[in-house]
Amino acid sequence: MNLRQPTCSSFSSLTVFLFSSLVIFLTITTTNATISSSSYDYGNETDHLALVSFKSLITHDPYGALNSWNTSFHFCDWIGVTCGKQHERVTGLQLISQGLEGSLSPHVGNLSFLRVLLLGNNSFQKTIPHELGRLFRLRVLNLSRNKFNGVIPTNLSGCSNLEMLGLAANELVGSIPKEISFLPKLTFLVLDENHLTGGVPSFLGNITSLELLSLPVNPFGETIPDTFGHFKSLKELYLGVCNLTGSIPHSIYNLSLLNRLSLTENQLTGSLPLAIGEMLPDLTGLQLRNNQLSGLLPPSISNCSKLRTFDMNNNSFSGKLTIDFSKLTDIFSISLGNNLFGGSETDQMKFIDSLNNCSKLDRLILYNCNFEGELPSSIGNLSKQLTSLNLGVNRLYGYLPSSIGNLVGLTRLVLAINRFTGTIPSSIGKLQNLQFALLYENQFSGPIPDAIGNLSRINRLALDSNKLEGPIPLSLGNFYHLEALDLHNNKLSGNIPKQLLQLSSLTIALDLSQNNIFGSLPSEVGDLKNLIFLNISHNNLSGDIPSSLGGCTSLSYLYINDNLFQGMLPASLRSMRGLVELDISHNNLSCQIPQFLEVFSLQALDLSFNDFEGEVPVKGVFANASEFSIAGNMKLCGGLVELGLPKCKAKEKKKRRRRFPVFAIILIIASTVLVVTCVLYVLFKKKRKDQPSQSSTHERFLKVSYDQLLKATDGFSEANLIGKGGTSSVYKGVLENDVRFVAVKVLHLQTQGAHKNFIRECEAWRSIRHRNLLKIITSCSTVDFQGNDFKALVYEFMPNGSLHDWLHSSAHAPGLNLLQRINILINVASALDYLHNSCVPTIVHCDLKPSNILLDDDIVAHVGDFGLARFLGTSSDLNSSYGVKGTIGYAPPEYGLGSEMTISGDVYSFGIILLEVITGKSPTDDIFNEGLSLHSFVSMALLDHAVTDVIDKDAINVKSTKANANKVEECLASTLKIGLSCSTDFPTQRMKIENVVHELHHIRDALQ
Repeated sequence: MNLRQPTCSSFSSLTVFLFSSLVIFLTITTTNATISSSSYDYGNETDHLALVSFKSLITHDPYGALNSWNTSFHFCDWIGVTCGKQHERVTGLQLISQGLEGSLSPHVGNLSFLRVLLLGNNSFQKTIPHELGRLFRLRVLNLSRNKFNGVIPTNLSGCSNLEMLGLAANELVGSIPKEISFLPKLTFLVLDENHLTGGVPSFLGNITSLELLSLPVNPFGETIPDTFGHFKSLKELYLGVCNLTGSIPHSIYNLSLLNRLSLTENQLTGSLPLAIGEMLPDLTGLQLRNNQLSGLLPPSISNCSKLRTFDMNNNSFSGKLTIDFSKLTDIFSISLGNNLFGGSETDQMKFIDSLNNCSKLDRLILYNCNFEGELPSSIGNLSKQLTSLNLGVNRLYGYLPSSIGNLVGLTRLVLAINRFTGTIPSSIGKLQNLQFALLYENQFSGPIPDAIGNLSRINRLALDSNKLEGPIPLSLGNFYHLEALDLHNNKLSGNIPKQLLQLSSLTIALDLSQNNIFGSLPSEVGDLKNLIFLNISHNNLSGDIPSSLGGCTSLSYLYINDNLFQGMLPASLRSMRGLVELDISHNNLSCQIPQFLEVFSLQALDLSFNDFEGEVPVKGVFANASEFSIAGNMKLCGGLVELGLPKCKAKEKKKRRRRFPVFAIILIIASTVLVVTCVLYVLFKKKRKDQPSQSSTHERFLKVSYDQLLKATDGFSEANLIGKGGTSSVYKGVLENDVRFVAVKVLHLQTQGAHKNFIRECEAWRSIRHRNLLKIITSCSTVDFQGNDFKALVYEFMPNGSLHDWLHSSAHAPGLNLLQRINILINVASALDYLHNSCVPTIVHCDLKPSNILLDDDIVAHVGDFGLARFLGTSSDLNSSYGVKGTIGYAPPEYGLGSEMTISGDVYSFGIILLEVITGKSPTDDIFNEGLSLHSFVSMALLDHAVTDVIDKDAINVKSTKANANKVEECLASTLKIGLSCSTDFPTQRMKIENVVHELHHIRDALQ
């Protein structure tokens, strides 16, 4: 019997077991026997009527749990009902997980002999009846995982014998009533996953009988009470995701019986006491992830010899890691990712040696810890039971020890974004349980070991952005479970193995781009019938495009550009109706543009720099010049007027004509040619004078060099610098032969993650076309004059800067009026709606904030910076397992818990932006401390009907006529409610972005 499903922030399975055992014991000891079903003496009529009333309020009973509740049986024989033998009174009502819907009858309070009431995991609604307070014999009350709302009844204090109270996973609001502290026998109190506020009350410390206190996922706010040190018997304390601030009270460390402490996902600060291991020696679980704790991770933790779960991810712990893990023989999971442990010491990874004695270790998570140095060969001495090893985003260098092959239990290996050199050891082939391997962005060289083909269970492998060379091993054809493979940006050569193309499991992505692969594209490519993303661009592939490619009917993204393909596009490609992007530019393809491309739902098509000829179609993707490119094909004609191509010659009609003398025909032809030539010359000169060049017209496919960008920005001068971030600098400039300003974003490639950001933005550039998304004109990937790698993106220039500047800079006083703000919110919401619901695959922005929202001349908002974007279901999903997930204040709370990035995360960020736009206050404003957040700040104002107290009064004027003022206040309240709905902590409760767009349009209509 569970009060709730165990999660990482709730009590352990051992606790659930003990709780279940105790309930069973209570049930047995209160029940000697049941009444014989042959007896029709109803015993106590009060109990019978109470049960009848209970059933009458059940509106849905999908499993027939109450079918036996009829006059054919004595009520003591009804399913779920337990009675005492002697007094024939109901002592237990147990209907867990029966799918029951309805409300809980207050007549249950008349079951005065009731000792156990278990209704968990159903769909009871409305409020908890205060009549339950009459049940003075009640010992166990479990109403968890229902839909009860309202407040916790204060008169539950009348249940003076209550030992276990479970109300988790409901929709309860308000604060915990003080009367709860009047229950002298209470040992288990579980209130997880509700909407309780008002701080974690200090009076709970008066319940000295408590053994388990579980309150996670409630927006309590404030600090952890110091009175918790009064607990004499407490063994488990769970306060994760409670919006708590301040430091952990020192009194907590006096709870010497404590074995589970979970304070995850709060804003706790300060450091841990150096003697924590001596103070809490019985700890089996210590979970403090996603806080702001700092200082040294105490070496005394090695004294917690029973420790099994040790989770300190996402804090600011620093200094050398000196814990002697050899004493933690029961340790199961160590998660220390995203901290600041690295320093100047040369033996930063020495602690690995002490893990050799941890024979039960299953997870070792050390990503982004600032570790620098060589990985010791003792890594191979870790537990054979280790399933997950994550050392990504550090500064580890040197060879990857061949002993890594000893970790035969690994299913997940992450070594990406480090500085490993040398070859990938062939011993990696021993990891035959491996399913997920990320080794990208290192400096591995030499061939891909043939032994890697032994990883027969692998489903995702990323070796991109290294210096790997030689052919692609044929043994990769053994990857029968492979879903995504990324080998791009290496020095691989040879042919594409047909064995690789015959893997039917390849469904997500195959990226072989930016290598030196040559030869033809094997016909076996047609076997990739379920593949979504295929990129073989920037190689030396030649020959005809095989007609079998048309068998890849699931492809959405196909990039075969920058190769040496020739001939015509095969007619079989007409079967690839799901294509969203197709790039075949920079090849030697010829003949006419296939008309079947007109019926595709393409969002981007690049046919440029080939040898196509004939008429350009005008339907489908060809109806919008910004969605396709035909530049560099000199034999094309017709098409859209803005393409500036010559008209196609009309086909001669077969009619009998009167013969003209030969000399007359010659004269007419010569005269016509002369006239046409003169006219075309004049028109050409006029066009060159009055119109931008073709490359300017089709700016998406403009090609620029480092030299051009250098000139455009006056040598990347400080005078033209308009912005600078961690991974890039942005300059204002004017491209040659153009009159518009552009913004040139130059990547700092020495910064970790910059290259990946560049790739993602380029992917976004190919994928998105929306008027409220910042337009990227082109990209530049080359080397500068000193031979260094150079990558830049050229954006459309936004003269009115960022939304952040308008909200928080005095330079833009008096700022934006209300209608402008609503329009900006509509612009941003429309952009998100497009990304989430119109793009295939769905795009998650992952870093939405005011500084990434730019305004044009007309104060129309454009969303930019897709450096952290995630393309759901594509190869970019390989990179989403770790690393930066948004910006503090705008990133949703679940990202801090390690959840995957989803569209609901973008909705949360939008909700915070909406509240900021209307209030003028940033979520990181100094006033937001001690439990107060932007969300709660606005929420309290709405509850108090004090909307005008929180709006940005400097720019939003509601003091006009009374009628107008009332209308404006109503619109403001409606807008803020949208922001609150979007920024709730629970992803499933957030508003759908398409509904946001609809509601904001209504609000704007009301204001106009």
